[in-house]
Amino acid sequence: MGGSPANASANGWGRKYLSNRQQHDEVAAEVDTNGSINGECGQAGASAWLVHAFVISTAPEISVVVPLRNEAPNVRPLAEAIFGALGNAPHGLELILVDDGSTDGTWEQILTVRGGEPRIRSIRHLKGAGQSAALWTGFRASRGRIIATLDGDLQNKPSDLPRLVDELKGVDLVCGVRVGRQDTAVRRFSSTVARKARKLVLGVDFRDTGCNLRVFNKSVLEPLPAFDGFHRFMPILVHGAGGQVKEVEVTHAPRVAGKSKYGIYNRLGRGICDLLMVALLQRRQFKQVKAAEEAPGAEK
Repeated sequence: MGGSPANASANGWGRKYLSNRQQHDEVAAEVDTNGSINGECGQAGASAWLVHAFVISTAPEISVVVPLRNEAPNVRPLAEAIFGALGNAPHGLELILVDDGSTDGTWEQILTVRGGEPRIRSIRHLKGAGQSAALWTGFRASRGRIIATLDGDLQNKPSDLPRLVDELKGVDLVCGVRVGRQDTAVRRFSSTVARKARKLVLGVDFRDTGCNLRVFNKSVLEPLPAFDGFHRFMPILVHGAGGQVKEVEVTHAPRVAGKSKYGIYNRLGRGICDLLMVALLQRRQFKQVKAAEEAPGAEK
């Protein structure tokens, strides 16, 4: 996986990279599903630990990663909807809920729903680090060959996930395109401007890189750099590295609880700055390089 350059400056572009060793070690801590977390003791606590140990030792095929910040009312209905959509995955499923330093009880809700479902893994940023960092933390913790992502506000519909998983056959990344967006005029306007800017500067035109409803092979993460805002450019970065990307129309629902964490600056202003950085990166990005190792003695 990509990380921060060893000589990255503390200012400018270098500051935007997430250091795998420093940033995540400082802000992330995984909490095991065992008796001590929920105040259990004795036989009940031991039973919970044994169930958790069995689930962890059996690597699932699909890991669903959800970043959350101040989404307490949405945690339970989101988890229930995800398991309703993918809970019968034939080769196993894990749901990784990453709390990005919430202050509204989101973490307590995560612990509550995890108590009744051993396939849920709970990870907490000890301080807020942003959506990109929360996703990257979940990616690093994931054990599935396939990773799915969606936002924690219930505007992405988990019921679309099985279709995206099916569409993954033959490609590396399937990204959703929101149809009938239920967003404010500011968010729709900033998305339109950002799309035109990406097409002009990068020469590629994905319809909706801001949609976080995605399914992809975990292997696509290996050449990707980790920086604050990478999730908005993930289809472009995967395409630039030689991966196959497919767009699929998905449902978009209105927000029913909580507040949006985005404004005109961090959606549009910062996005333009990130665009320039990605443009420089693409000029030097490795494509998929085919190579073959010759076995000893094969030359004879």
